Amino acid sequence: MPESSPTEHAQERAQEHAREKALHIAVALDGAGWHPAAWRDLPDARKELFKARYWAGLVAEAERGLLDFVTFEDAFRLQSTLIDGLDGRGDQVRGRFDAVLLAARLAPLTSRIGLVPTAVTTHTEPFHVAIGIASLDHVSGGRAGLRPQVSARSTDAANIGRRDLPELTLEDVADLANLPQRVEDLFDEAADAVEVARRLWDSWEDDAEIRDVATGRFIDRDKLHYIDFTGPSFSVKGPSITPRSPQGQPVVTALAHDVVPYRLAARAADVVFVTPHDAAHARSVVAAVREAEAYVGREGRPLQIFADLVVFLDAEPGAAAARKARLDELDGAELYSDALVFTGTPEELADLLLEWRAAGFEGYRLRPGALPYDLEGVTRGLVPALQSRGAFRSAYEADTLRGLLGLPRPASRYAPPEVVAS
Repeated sequence: MPESSPTEHAQERAQEHAREKALHIAVALDGAGWHPAAWRDLPDARKELFKARYWAGLVAEAERGLLDFVTFEDAFRLQSTLIDGLDGRGDQVRGRFDAVLLAARLAPLTSRIGLVPTAVTTHTEPFHVAIGIASLDHVSGGRAGLRPQVSARSTDAANIGRRDLPELTLEDVADLANLPQRVEDLFDEAADAVEVARRLWDSWEDDAEIRDVATGRFIDRDKLHYIDFTGPSFSVKGPSITPRSPQGQPVVTALAHDVVPYRLAARAADVVFVTPHDAAHARSVVAAVREAEAYVGREGRPLQIFADLVVFLDAEPGAAAARKARLDELDGAELYSDALVFTGTPEELADLLLEWRAAGFEGYRLRPGALPYDLEGVTRGLVPALQSRGAFRSAYEADTLRGLLGLPRPASRYAPPEVVAS
């Protein structure tokens, strides 16, 4: 039998480690749910969609279910069924809140769950992204994360008006492993944007604030640092205007579907969301992510890999599929998603998640088909099913998002190394 390579050994160790641990569960919140007709079936969502109390209720439910974190979608264009451009439809949800501002509004209403907004790095200055997420980390007491998002759409660019991008076509994204150079350049830019954010988060040492009235010193200026980043798209001097936050480094996540996005995640993220469609595909996706880590020379902790699924849940067998079919009929088309669309009972979903865990997943990001119904299916159905199998927490074990995910709090890269007494 041929000997395994070092990469294969590392994959096997990571998979065995994932099998031994309890799962992490997150939910992705978007509008009335991930089915475009969900707003027509749930009166509460229809009435409350653009009110803070609607979102507060969703996040409170996720926290009651002991979930690790919630993510919030964002974009610089109205939602559309077209890959680029607006479709002119008025029968689906259009419009959304700014994700970072929404997360900041919800932070004081929660106490343990992580809050991970999306930020479109293609059109947002990295300094602005960095201080927004650092502020969220302060406001939440250490529960902030970031999902940087690349946008190659001309529609988004036109709304911002600071750069011109050609129209994105189906051919451009048909083969994600061989993206056009202009699109691949945007992924490199996103990696640089995250690097700037990370340096800015470190640019204040932890004890830079003195606040000594007697001496009149508020900060120790020697413990604020220039980051002096220069790249193809921007240069940032620093330091940040926001003091170092409770986590030091908020958690960075990324959604990825193929080689180039996997490499972005490997360069920049702590957690990657992937979209397998069956157990065999799950194994190949995990292997591809680990290959991307080796390709970019990732150092330190390997990526935590979460699988995304769109979920419709009901305790009665067959009811979830019937509900989805009714929503499909209302929308006039069967739901399409980049992720697997699951319909079934919470127990059946628990079976699937535990089966896929063997591929090396540490957790899952579930996209509820309709809100709040399918979110409650996760928190009140799936969570107890996993708990009964010893595969999910029974109480929050940490106060920060890094703590929940088992990530240590890093020291500032600019702080002098600690001297260890002999």
